[in-house]
Amino acid sequence: MVVGIIEILVLVLAIIVALVLYKALRTATSLAINAVLGVLVLMVAKLLLGLQIAITWIAVLICAIGGIFGALVIIVLNYLKLAFV
Repeated sequence: MVVGIIEILVLVLAIIVALVLYKALRTATSLAINAVLGVLVLMVAKLLLGLQIAITWIAVLICAIGGIFGALVIIVLNYLKLAFV
């Protein structure tokens, strides 16, 4: 049985699509984990330090990209009354 060129192209295309989906899902998962950890750090800072940090979509996006470091930046900016008040 001879495998045709179309079957080989479909197989290569399926492998490429699977790799792209894997990378996208892995990235989305890490962003979601970073966002959750960052927001948790912000909530703990609100409770322990008494800061009035506004948790907006921008703060969540910063936490998603920066993780705990992003949350610390938000805390410092809020403490200095520069942002997220």
